[in-house]
Amino acid sequence: MKENSSVRYLIVTVFNIIITVAEFIGGFMSGSLALISDAVHNLSDVGSIILAFIANLIARRQKNTRKTFGYERAETLAAFTNGIILIVISIYLFIEAIQRFSNPEPIQGKIMFIVSLIGLAGNVISMLVMMIDTKGSLNARALFLNMASDALSSIAVVVGSIVISIWNITIIDPILTLLASVLLLWEAIKVTMKAANILMEGNPDIDLNKVNAILTSFAEVKNVHHVHVWQYSDDIIMLDAHINVSKSMQIEEIETLYGQIEKKLKKELGIRHVTLQAECERGKNEKMIVPGKND
Repeated sequence: MKENSSVRYLIVTVFNIIITVAEFIGGFMSGSLALISDAVHNLSDVGSIILAFIANLIARRQKNTRKTFGYERAETLAAFTNGIILIVISIYLFIEAIQRFSNPEPIQGKIMFIVSLIGLAGNVISMLVMMIDTKGSLNARALFLNMASDALSSIAVVVGSIVISIWNITIIDPILTLLASVLLLWEAIKVTMKAANILMEGNPDIDLNKVNAILTSFAEVKNVHHVHVWQYSDDIIMLDAHINVSKSMQIEEIETLYGQIEKKLKKELGIRHVTLQAECERGKNEKMIVPGKND
């Protein structure tokens, strides 16, 4: 699966290089800011894809004494970096479009139309190639969103080039750039925030009340405290918790209880990695989450 992902990254990279070169040349020849902005966007995609490709290779490495969890979070880090880059680019394009309103330039609609069709075809193919991996990788999802926004932008540029060719309404060019930059900014913020939440070991929308209900549904569990829930990577959610049990429980019984709890948490909440610590008296009156200093 990982090997196939690497091949797909390579295919998408080649397509985006072709699109970028074509749109830069076409943009300068036609005078279209929308084409140049699309080329800049695709140039950023090339860098993003290369970064994602490297992260994909790193993520395939096995666990070792230095990285006991492995390297899967490398893809999350790449997604976060890509998101930041896209936010910066979208702001730049927005500013450039605003300036174009006060300084309009003549645009050759026919050249813009031909080049925009090339860009649209390449972006659609790239989007379809990346769609395969979107369910299992935030990194691939970030790239898919890039491709999808590129495709929408290309459609808008195609329509704009037709309007310019027929009616010579050149103001449509900066308008399209504004719309593309806003769409890109919105998608980039969402991907960046999700990646940041993983890197900050935030709770991936797991209801702690449900966690408490599952744990205390076992008669042996009297209280739950010192709970930590976080997402390590796209497909690994982890939980660490202390549970209070009776003094009379034997080690074998506690081990059995651990297994039952882990099985139920995985089935009902998708938590794949569970670490439990059984205690008798300590923390028996504490809440699941105690505000204040770190543990």
